[in-house]
Amino acid sequence: MFHLSWQKSSYSEGEGSNNCLELASGVGDLRHLRESDDPDVVVTTDAAKLRAFILGVKAGEFDHFI
Repeated sequence: MFHLSWQKSSYSEGEGSNNCLELASGVGDLRHLRESDDPDVVVTTDAAKLRAFILGVKAGEFDHFI
């Protein structure tokens, strides 16, 4: 199995916090996301779809869900 090297978001609450979004690059073009408080649940997508999602978040496209 491929080992993933997880990177915390710069917006996370600091070292040792369990309130963090983490991202890892996988094999090929795969990207993996998880929350540190539930690390067994991983969302996997490709780089282009992740980029489109992040741009949509930044543009406010999902604000109506709140």
